[in-house]
Amino acid sequence: MHYLLIYHLKPDYLERRADFRAEHLALAWKAHDTGNLVLGGALQEPADKAYLLFEGDSPVAAQKFAENDPYVKNGLIEKWEVRPWLTVVGKMATSPLKPD
Repeated sequence: MHYLLIYHLKPDYLERRADFRAEHLALAWKAHDTGNLVLGGALQEPADKAYLLFEGDSPVAAQKFAENDPYVKNGLIEKWEVRPWLTVVGKMATSPLKPD
């Protein structure tokens, strides 16, 4: 199953992230290396949200990531949520559905 970790970024996110970016990226690459984090990044123009795609049997890896993320701990994230995402099209889809 896929899970989306959705960050709602604070307005000053771009100005403040430099102090925490290396630690955030290290955490993200570690989650990727363990197979939990598939993709991650922030929306642009405006940079108001970020999405991190996790894969696993439960949302726990995504939740723990957010709880340990320096962006969250240092107030760069206004709020976050983890949502299950039923992926049905594409080679990475966890529940592929094709027409008859």
